[in-house]
Amino acid sequence: MDFAVLVAVACLFALVTGMNDGGALLATGLKLPTVRPATGILALVVMVALVPLATQAVARTFVHRLATFDEPGGRTAMTVAVLAALTVVTVLSAKGRPTSLTLAVVGGLTGAGIGWGLPVSAGAVALVLAFGLAAPFVGGLVAWGAALLLVRWSSARGLGRWHWAGFLLQTVAYAANDGQKMLAVFMIALGFSGAPLPYTSLVAVLFGLGALYGLPRAGRTLGQEIIASRPLHGVSAELASGTAVIACALLGMPVSMTQSVAGGLIGAGVATGGGRVRWYAAVKIVVAWLLTLPASALLAGIVAFILSST
Repeated sequence: MDFAVLVAVACLFALVTGMNDGGALLATGLKLPTVRPATGILALVVMVALVPLATQAVARTFVHRLATFDEPGGRTAMTVAVLAALTVVTVLSAKGRPTSLTLAVVGGLTGAGIGWGLPVSAGAVALVLAFGLAAPFVGGLVAWGAALLLVRWSSARGLGRWHWAGFLLQTVAYAANDGQKMLAVFMIALGFSGAPLPYTSLVAVLFGLGALYGLPRAGRTLGQEIIASRPLHGVSAELASGTAVIACALLGMPVSMTQSVAGGLIGAGVATGGGRVRWYAAVKIVVAWLLTLPASALLAGIVAFILSST
């Protein structure tokens, strides 16, 4: 496949990831003025550029553990996987069912690998899926405990300091885990290993541009649809999702920050009165999560098989 097409697809993926994920990371704290959107996006860009210099464990899971993309046809299969993932996420979002781009990429890479005839590790796929399913529940449980502790220990003024701590933890966790799907796509497209600063910087800038565009939509979805959110809920969700996602990063397991944040908001809402949680919206999002991976895998697998057979 033409090199320019591969690079264009990788760049498009980084932009869409910023739209899908970057806004969600900032949305949980929008009701607190402690971290302004411009400051938050700048912090995200810096972390996405620098944290992969220290660890690329999750990126390597995308590139090597799910399927082997350094064999003939691997780059074309990757392109199919990314486009299938973007298609599924776009369709579900257009139908009012926001979903996880990470789940879509895992499904797309797996399906494209099978369709193209590349070696695919069923065990690794099952393990990643298990961690992905567990992440929102862990985030919810941790947020439930965090909300109860913050109610007891923190005043309204002190909540701002916890917001900063939670946001910074969240940005580090995202850059070490969920955000590395962008790096993985560039690694496959351009054929490099490790995380050279020029590449991570390019990924970070594209991600930041997408986050600027996606912030209003993400704010409506996470800040209003799932829960009648208060600052306490957002801070609890930040602390919980950051903790859950960074723990998975230490194991090299890719999980979705947006899933963890959503679980954290629900957990915090339950801790302060379950009536704040809009369960119908939560169920709608869970259904979208359950559809995302198999739909991406099926679409990518069919397209990859057709292309490999021609």
